[in-house]
Amino acid sequence: MYNSHKYLSPEAVSSLGSIEIKARLIVEGFMSGLHKSPYHGFSVEFAEHRQYHPGDDLRYLDWKIVGRTNRYYIKQFEEETNLRCTVVVDSSASMNYASKGNITKFDYAACLAASFCYLMMKQQDAAGLVLYNSDLVNFLPPKKKTSYLQEILKILGSAVPSMQTGTSDALHKLADQLPKRGMVIVISDFFDDIQSIVQALKHFRHNGHEVIAIQVLDPREKDFDFGADANFKDIETGEELMTQPYQIKKSYTEEFQRFVIQLKHECRIRGVEYLQIDTSQPYAIALREYLFKRNRQ
Repeated sequence: MYNSHKYLSPEAVSSLGSIEIKARLIVEGFMSGLHKSPYHGFSVEFAEHRQYHPGDDLRYLDWKIVGRTNRYYIKQFEEETNLRCTVVVDSSASMNYASKGNITKFDYAACLAASFCYLMMKQQDAAGLVLYNSDLVNFLPPKKKTSYLQEILKILGSAVPSMQTGTSDALHKLADQLPKRGMVIVISDFFDDIQSIVQALKHFRHNGHEVIAIQVLDPREKDFDFGADANFKDIETGEELMTQPYQIKKSYTEEFQRFVIQLKHECRIRGVEYLQIDTSQPYAIALREYLFKRNRQ
């Protein structure tokens, strides 16, 4: 992987000012690293190309890219390259969690969402934003005009997580309100019933959308490394439990792994791209996943 961690690490970015500055730094750092990486030739220029598929007209094959990267891309006309993408962010109370030394899952998700929208606008794609908890909180349908980015960033910069999670109901409601085919990126911890979540994601697929599900977690939710004694509090219900983490770490990690494996499997068989990322990892991981998915459109 290219070395752009110093530009993209959540710790470095969190010390900056507005979310607009954060998004710009993340995207510019990502693009700079991409140009210097083995993915050179597969950067923002991809907006005029897509990956070759059997049956495509070879007259439109870009031989320069073939020679440079040994990858096959077809030149597209401008009307083929425009993408409508809706970035959906979970703003329920569970996203407000952060272990010591890390930012909250919501702050991470908001920064990532802002970066996605910033990158899309630079690509002349239409970007939209949705925040939800147990219902749709904000809904800005995809638009292409540059000034629209300020509306998106304003909402992301002022949003505060609240209420309990209602991922399934909110996503089903959104799926009924997105009339045109495009891409939907859902950013959440997905701490809800797996089958109901997957059915909601499947609703987008049924309507012809490409879907990326990004599961944002705190590192401690993955390793359960809380030390000798800990007081656990459910952010959404307020219920508390005092325990010694080492006594339940094994059973927790086993159950957690089962949850993740099942979620990933259910997404895969329904044509949904799944990515897990934690709040200590560079934003570049998710941005690169988006670029690969975008290039296959």
